[in-house]
Amino acid sequence: MPGSGFDPIAAPYVEVALPVPLRRVFTYGVPEPLRGQLRCGSRVAVSFNRRKLAGVVVSGRDDLPDGVKRALTVAGLLEAEPVFSPELLRFLEQAAKYYMHPLGEVLRAAAPALPTGAMKRLRADGFLEAEESLPGQRVSHPTTWRIESTGRSTQGVRLGARQAAVMGLLGERGSLLLDELRRQIKDPRAVVRALADKDLVSFEEVEVHPDPFFRSPVKRDVPPAPNAAQQHAMDAIRDAIERRSAESFLLHGVTGSGKTEVYLRAIEEVRKEGAGAILLVPEIALTPQLVGRFRARFGDEIAVLHSALTTRQREDAWQSLRRGRVQVAIGARSALFAPVEALRLVVVDEEHDPSFKQDEGFRYHARDMALLRAQYAGAVCVLGSATPSVETYHRANEGRLRLLSLPSRATGATLPTVEIVDLRRHRMGPTGHPLLSRPLHAALGRCLDAGRQAILFLNRRGYAPSVRCVGCGALAECPACSVALTEHRGQAVLRCHYCDFRRPIAAPCTSCGENVYQQLGVGTEQLQQAVEESFPKARVARLDRDTASGQGVELVLDRLRRGEVDVLVGTQMVTKGHDIAGVTLVGVALADQSLAFPDFRAAERTFQLLAQVAGRAGRAETPGEVVLQTYQPEHPAIRLAAEHDYERFYAEEVEARREVGYPPFARLVGVRVHSGAEGDARRVSQHLADTARQHSAVREGAVQLLGPAPAPVARLRGRYHYRLLLKSPDRKLLRSVAALLAARIDAGLSPAHATLDIDPL
Repeated sequence: MPGSGFDPIAAPYVEVALPVPLRRVFTYGVPEPLRGQLRCGSRVAVSFNRRKLAGVVVSGRDDLPDGVKRALTVAGLLEAEPVFSPELLRFLEQAAKYYMHPLGEVLRAAAPALPTGAMKRLRADGFLEAEESLPGQRVSHPTTWRIESTGRSTQGVRLGARQAAVMGLLGERGSLLLDELRRQIKDPRAVVRALADKDLVSFEEVEVHPDPFFRSPVKRDVPPAPNAAQQHAMDAIRDAIERRSAESFLLHGVTGSGKTEVYLRAIEEVRKEGAGAILLVPEIALTPQLVGRFRARFGDEIAVLHSALTTRQREDAWQSLRRGRVQVAIGARSALFAPVEALRLVVVDEEHDPSFKQDEGFRYHARDMALLRAQYAGAVCVLGSATPSVETYHRANEGRLRLLSLPSRATGATLPTVEIVDLRRHRMGPTGHPLLSRPLHAALGRCLDAGRQAILFLNRRGYAPSVRCVGCGALAECPACSVALTEHRGQAVLRCHYCDFRRPIAAPCTSCGENVYQQLGVGTEQLQQAVEESFPKARVARLDRDTASGQGVELVLDRLRRGEVDVLVGTQMVTKGHDIAGVTLVGVALADQSLAFPDFRAAERTFQLLAQVAGRAGRAETPGEVVLQTYQPEHPAIRLAAEHDYERFYAEEVEARREVGYPPFARLVGVRVHSGAEGDARRVSQHLADTARQHSAVREGAVQLLGPAPAPVARLRGRYHYRLLLKSPDRKLLRSVAALLAARIDAGLSPAHATLDIDPL
């Protein structure tokens, strides 16, 4: 196909992917002024359905599609260079194909914001009206200068000491911000202007916004000597990098075994060769300590991609990576799309974490797509975890991933001892609180008396997960979602954790008018109060979504590191890889809570949570202690987590999956249907089920159809949700049925809306 490469497109037409919910591309003519300027990956402005949209050129063509007599022309080129490299565009096209998602929406999710200058130019050309803008346009923020060398030789040019210093820095780094120079030379603005007058540098005004990850200086570290297991893993990964092999590894190491040091050494290897790397972490806001370790090793020559970045900062990071000025990108799942130049390594830390799965819009799984991107880039991929997902460990056992093991802690510290407390026997401790049993209360007392720190884990925020009217017995429920309202006593509200509906605690019952409620269950807020009442001298803090807005996470963790917090109470936020030397006790208030979820992965998730949170204890010289409180002490997920025995848990879990035909022995495709009226949602989901049954693979049983049925949360934000599930060990047949449903969805199902979810969690 002419123009299907990445050279300038000479063809008279181009195919453009637009950010619309249609699984197709659109053909536009190339106007004479743009002939030879468009390339695959170029972002262009076009008219579509009486709207102005930004799309991405994906190919050229010599003629119009069959049945099309004429095409609108491309209105303008938005950037001089393609927004996607050849490698990245090929990967994104394949990702869209795998997840059966519209390519234009995939590209929009991966692209940086649109440049303001392009909008101004198109308005001047009359394409956009003055008041119009395209989605993603930048907003104004404080500015500084970005300085770059013009490339002119300094030979024969007289330079002062400060001018020579600036030119030396530019030679090392390619570009500088004026704010950076202020920390190194006096009156940098005058120095830059003088260099510009000599045609040695150019500068432009750029927006700045303080990035919390770079706000404080970090002392450079000295790499520690690796132990034998770490060295073996480092050697294997380095060998694959040197051979330029697109090999994939699973780095399975117990908590505290030094996986991060292996990542650092691997990234150093690719940086030595002038190549780039991507590190994906589950939630970047919860891992500031990890970013600090990378800054300590590599300085500030890394791009940290996170949601707090301004639009301009995100674009600056994008450009720095694409031009090779920065070689390492760190971030949550969307950092997978970073335009790293000469990508040679992709690392996924805590690969088991469910937050790597995007749950709205383009529903990709960053772990699986990391393997695909590494394959397309010819890069090494490393998946790391102390508790790998069953699917990933199964891949390693089948030889599709090379297994590297770190069986002991890097510091030589022992794994913590674990005590299981049966809450059926230990109903209440000395305080009378149901989740402070006598063993946990005693362990907390010993820990505090010794001047140590403790973490208490309960995966329910708020004061009470639900409340019941004393007058009529009705649960207080959200008017827009089919869930109970959670009591947040500190805010004096009942709150929905899905749509954020709130009402005062003192508001009368909607059923009978009474305003006296009984609390049901326990949340982190109530547990914190119980600890404070039991140990009045202890300094107690809480870490959950209610306390972690803005910089709240880092402020709480900093206080814990400095020894200003004795007991930290929190949700699964406290399990996310924090390394606090003073923490010697971890208490799990209700270990079996997640076993009740209607999910075939419930046991796996429970084991992972318990093993991860237990791993926060005893990471320094003092041995750690863990207390697991549970009503199901005999459950394998709890018993084997207490024994730190992942291999036995995997062996039991994988056999259970084999018997019922769930992943990794089958593939799944979910179909989500929602509508403002329950009857419409039910009718459309039944229609889609009937459509699936028209396929021979469903009729003959090669693809199993489950549902339709109401979703676990049947009503959400005022809309009713239904689900279908397709299951089959035959991937080809499964995708054939999914394609049939995709075609029916594309034809329209008004007034309901339906989407596909490939490999749902």
